Amino acid sequence: MSDSLHPAAPHHLPGFITAPGDTDTLMVVVGFVLLGAILMVGNFYLRVHSMPERMAHKSQKLQFEVVAVLGLLALFTHIHLFWVAGLLLAMIDLPDFGTPLRSIAGSVERIAGGPADTAVDPAEAEDSITGRGAEVKPAHVESEVRGHA
Repeated sequence: MSDSLHPAAPHHLPGFITAPGDTDTLMVVVGFVLLGAILMVGNFYLRVHSMPERMAHKSQKLQFEVVAVLGLLALFTHIHLFWVAGLLLAMIDLPDFGTPLRSIAGSVERIAGGPADTAVDPAEAEDSITGRGAEVKPAHVESEVRGHA
């Protein structure tokens, strides 16, 4: 092939135009940049999408499961209202109603004279303010306290 240009071509061609048969470096670089951008945007999208689940992970199991289901519904149906509902539910700290109700049920069973197997052990019960188990004093400490009073 000859190196002469076509008579209709301009005499000065830009640097990104390659000769026939050569590797188009600009296209290869743009391809890698596009691939990296797609991976970064996808990673960002999935991180934002899983944000309510990560926020609810510290909460109760039922609340976490509901937020996770709302997140999956939002992912597969593309209805953004599910994601917003999951985000709002993850931000709200729901009170623990189960522990006091189990304690009341155990006390009522004990009063009724039934088996108190379902009663909550004070050592296992969580304090609603601190989140730690209640302290149980040994029997000899309680008797000493009663004796001095």
